[in-house]
Amino acid sequence: MAEFNQAFSLTSGHEGGYVNDLDDAGGETYRGVSRRYHPSWPGWSLIDEIKSDNPDDLDDALSEVSKIQQAVEDFYKQLYWDRFWGDNIPTQDIGNELFDTSVNLGVHRAVKYLQEGLNLLNRNQKSYNDIVEDGLFGRGTLRALNAFLEQDKSAVLLKVMNTLQGMHYISYMRKNPAQEKYARGWLKRA
Repeated sequence: MAEFNQAFSLTSGHEGGYVNDLDDAGGETYRGVSRRYHPSWPGWSLIDEIKSDNPDDLDDALSEVSKIQQAVEDFYKQLYWDRFWGDNIPTQDIGNELFDTSVNLGVHRAVKYLQEGLNLLNRNQKSYNDIVEDGLFGRGTLRALNAFLEQDKSAVLLKVMNTLQGMHYISYMRKNPAQEKYARGWLKRA
C-alpha cells in the first residue's frame, strides 16, 4: 500500500519555500499552500508573525519552526491524500502520482486522469467495466485500479496519466502565455 510520507517527501521537492509571485494564480504561497485559496490555514498567522520580525532569510526562519512544518504536512494529508483514499492505493508509484498531481492541479483532476487512464486501458471492457469519469475517488475506481494492476504494471497507467497532465499544461500555456515561465517545473512533474 502507498504511504503518505513517501509521497509527501517527493512532492515537497517541487513546492519550495516562501514565494509571492504576481504571475502565480495562487499568489503568496508557502511550500505550495496558497494564501489566496487557503486563507484560514493556521500556518499563515505564524508566517505573518515571523515576517513582522523582518528576518534576513524568511525561508530559513520558517523552516526552523516545527509548528509550521507540521501544519504543512497536516494540510497536505487532509486536503489531498485522504480525499483520494491514499492509504488504500495499492502501489506507491500510483499514490505518488495521484498525490503530486492533486497538489498541483487539484484532487478532482488527478482522480479524473486516473479514471480516464483506467477506462482507456481496460481492453474495451474485457478486463473490467468502464467507470464513471467524475473525478471522485470511490469504491468503483479502487476496484478498477485493483483489476488493472492484476493484469498490468502501473507504468502504462502512469504514462497515460502523465500524458493527460502534460496536455493540460500545454493547453493552459496556450491560453495564458505568461504561464510559460512555469513550463519546465510543470513538465518535471508530468
